[in-house]
Amino acid sequence: MAKKKKPSMLKITQTRSGIGRQDKHRRTLRALGIKRHQQSVVHEDSPAIRGMISQISFMVDVHEVEG
Repeated sequence: MAKKKKPSMLKITQTRSGIGRQDKHRRTLRALGIKRHQQSVVHEDSPAIRGMISQISFMVDVHEVEG
């Protein structure tokens, strides 16, 4: 039987301020669970999370971490 692979995890850190940004971008940060500048959150890698990251890629740094 095949072993189940652990899902990869992404560490997302806000690097640029949300002040003066479009409301859509600020809502995306909140949807990811980021409330403050320089805050980091960890999420499972999924197409939905990747889509959110692509919308605000200029405001965040993304790194893969061990799950």
